[in-house]
Amino acid sequence: MKQFFKYVLATVVGIVISLIVVFLLFMGIAGAIVSTADKEVKVEPNSILYVDLKQEIVDRSTDDPFSGFDFTSLQPNSPMGLNQILKAIANAKVDPNIKGVLLEIDAINAGAATTEEIRNAIIDFKSSGKFLYAYSDTYSQKAYYLASAADSIFLNPEGMVEWLGLRSEIMFFKKALEKLGVEPQILRHGKFKSAVEPFMLDKMSPENREQTLTYISSIWNQWVKGISETRGISSDKLNSIANNMEIFNGKKALENNIIDGLIYKDELIATLKNKLGVEEKKDLSSIELKKYFKAPDVAKQKFSKDKIAIIYASGEIGMGEGDNDNIGSEGLSRAIRKARRDSSIKAIVFRINSPGGSALASEVIWREVDLAAKVKPVVVSMGDVAASGGYYIASPANTILANPTTITGSIGVFGLFFNLQKTLDSKLGINVDVVKTNEHADFFSIYRPMTAEEKAVGQMYVEQTYQTFIDHVSAGRSIPVEQVDAIGQGRVWSGVNAKEIKLIDEFGGLTDAIELAAEKAGLESYRLVELPKQKKLMEQLMEEMSSQTKSWLLKDELGLPFK
Repeated sequence: MKQFFKYVLATVVGIVISLIVVFLLFMGIAGAIVSTADKEVKVEPNSILYVDLKQEIVDRSTDDPFSGFDFTSLQPNSPMGLNQILKAIANAKVDPNIKGVLLEIDAINAGAATTEEIRNAIIDFKSSGKFLYAYSDTYSQKAYYLASAADSIFLNPEGMVEWLGLRSEIMFFKKALEKLGVEPQILRHGKFKSAVEPFMLDKMSPENREQTLTYISSIWNQWVKGISETRGISSDKLNSIANNMEIFNGKKALENNIIDGLIYKDELIATLKNKLGVEEKKDLSSIELKKYFKAPDVAKQKFSKDKIAIIYASGEIGMGEGDNDNIGSEGLSRAIRKARRDSSIKAIVFRINSPGGSALASEVIWREVDLAAKVKPVVVSMGDVAASGGYYIASPANTILANPTTITGSIGVFGLFFNLQKTLDSKLGINVDVVKTNEHADFFSIYRPMTAEEKAVGQMYVEQTYQTFIDHVSAGRSIPVEQVDAIGQGRVWSGVNAKEIKLIDEFGGLTDAIELAAEKAGLESYRLVELPKQKKLMEQLMEEMSSQTKSWLLKDELGLPFK
């Protein structure tokens, strides 16, 4: 028995020591990653900024070094922030060590409006007189649109350029749900509110087909216009190339002035060496975009007590705190309220990239935006999408900017509930019985269909929410309610269409919104603060450990059944 306890004690001690070692090792790795992330990089003279946009691009970069971290290769793979990219390109424009930019892009992991903002930034970079080259083995349509702003576009001799037009494909589940015995119960206001169509139809409704064709045609026309201006090819010719599939190989692309040259990578390097005056046997000096994020800020302004707050709202809208990928009504409202009450913050840029979500959460956020807009300039900057709830929270702002390719509108409301009674009964042989104190206590149950009375109540709530929505838009945009209703009905619009119907004020990206906010606040010198404030790694770890400790203490008090 003594021997048994000896081995048990040794095992326990071994486990404890192992946990301590693992914890210390983890903290060491975390410390190394954090110190590396914060370390400023040196840019060598006569350097090229190398831009590769394969990683996901989000509006705001995260301070969490473990976000997207690949533990198999021990390499970071976190998304790039548009805020970082725009700042880096602007910095490279005035950095004497950066002599030019090389775009090597075959695809871009970002939306159309984000791509538009990056393209505008590199067009501005060209005003410095520095060179801008693009090279790839293949170009997707979006990548080519960005590359078309370059001074010279090169392609691998056996490469290709995709240029076919845009499409939208929607999968419909109606027949599958019928086979499974699942009944979708749909409440909506807005004949264009198409999010529920895959559950109720087996093809696009005429209204959805109309709105989809309108906004994808608008995006395509913007791309054609942009390429026409930078490449000197007529819009008719660009559409003809797409319709006739003329440039699948490099030679045809060169003949049609889509590219400037067919070269291999070694020939590109030789071209760049010649451009920079680098000897053939010496290496080029270059720095990757992601590393350049940590380069010294050449264009840094003098310290100013006056601030402009950039408040980010990215992801679906819901209740609670939210995080980097989702908008929480409590967390975002607190950030807006803080900016409103801070006298050193003279203006707010509200960056929205959201398809919508909870109507109640949107209302909570709307209230704070409305209050803020009454005391200081609030300029909305729309990203790839600011639709439904995303437009709801934008509507009280003083000014709304969007890109021509932004997707917005969708002023409508819907509710979707599934009845699984038939599925469980006929497919699985499962029956659900219920005991209730009141007749409608199981109103939202998935085990029975709604009654006619319950559907009427649900539809009444949808109608009330829609009326509140269009009232807010009417007040915020100074448009008669009847007109808002006419352009509403759940219809989605591109930025170009939205400007025509006064849902936005002007075209512009995040940089334009900041400049406009400074102008409205009468600021010549200012600094930027980003909200909601992101928690540092150690803060997150301490909060997590504190939460776990509280949980353990509660379990100890309440017993094992506690969860």
